[in-house]
Amino acid sequence: MSADCVFCKIVAGEIPANRVFEDQLCIGFPDINPQAPTHLIIIPKEHIVSQARALAEHKSLLGHLLAAAADLARLQKLDKGYRVVVNTGDDGGQTVHHLHLHLLGGRTMHWPPG
Repeated sequence: MSADCVFCKIVAGEIPANRVFEDQLCIGFPDINPQAPTHLIIIPKEHIVSQARALAEHKSLLGHLLAAAADLARLQKLDKGYRVVVNTGDDGGQTVHHLHLHLLGGRTMHWPPG
């Protein structure tokens, strides 16, 4: 846990979040600045700074996060499709330095994303 990380504070219960999904490894909750009708954030309970800092020992956790995104997409009835995004580093658009996935759906996604 990182003392100054907002996502670590959510994991610890210090900051409230509308947890729409939680298991032993991760938490899913709505993004506070949604970019689609459905925009959920999926965070591992373990503090990993970014995808770039993930190690071989995190392979199982990374797969688990993607499986959680698929479960959440089914729960949200995103049957027509959705997008999973991992912003990595400042140039990649990462604003919270705790690995997280964005699950976006409920509208047609365009390419290129930006």
